[in-house]
Amino acid sequence: MTEGLVLERGFSATTIESVIRGAGATKGGFFHHFSSKAALAHALVQRWADRDRAELEAALARAERLSLDPLQQLLLFVGLLEEAAPAPLAGHSGCLYASASYERGVLDPGTRAIVEGATRLWRTTVVAKLAQIVSHYPPRQDVDLDAIADQLLVVFEGAFVLARTLGEPEIVASQLRQYRRYLELLFAPAPVLAGSRALEAAVG
Repeated sequence: MTEGLVLERGFSATTIESVIRGAGATKGGFFHHFSSKAALAHALVQRWADRDRAELEAALARAERLSLDPLQQLLLFVGLLEEAAPAPLAGHSGCLYASASYERGVLDPGTRAIVEGATRLWRTTVVAKLAQIVSHYPPRQDVDLDAIADQLLVVFEGAFVLARTLGEPEIVASQLRQYRRYLELLFAPAPVLAGSRALEAAVG
C-alpha cells in the first residue's frame, strides 16, 4: 500500500499521515518501525532493489537455461521482460527508482546509493551479455555497449511514463519488442539479414 502511494504521488507528496491511514496503523506503530519518513523511504527502496535484483537474476538464469547462444539469451531475456509488462496499467504502476531519482533532495545519501547501485547492476549485467554476443556476432555498426545496455532501462522507464500519460498500457511491451528487434538487426549476420529481406520481398 505504501509503495503504491509513493509511486502515485512521489516521496515528497506522500505524508506520514497518509501512510498511517493507508496501512490502518497508528502513529505510535509507525514510529516504532521507522524513525522518520526518510527511514521509511530507505526501507521501501531497499525492498524494491532486493526484489528487482532477484527478478533480474531469475529472468537471466531462465534465458540462459533456454539457450546456449548469448544473442538468443539476451533476446529471450528482453522477451521475458516484455511478457511480464503489465497489461492493465494500474495507477501506481511504475518504478520506485524513477521516483527516487526525480526527488534526490528528499532522500538521504544511503538511499540514493541503493538506487545508483541497482541501476549500475542492470548496466553491468547487460553489458556482460553484450560482450559475449560481440565475440560471436560482430555488430553491423560501431556501438557503445554501455549505451546499448542503458538503452534497455531508458526504453523500460520511458515506456512507463508514456503508457501512464496516454493511458495505453500496451506501450510498455511494444517498446520492449522494438528494443529486441533493434538487437536482432544490430547483431544479425549479413546472410541472415539478407535472407530475411528477400523473404519479406517475396511474400510482400
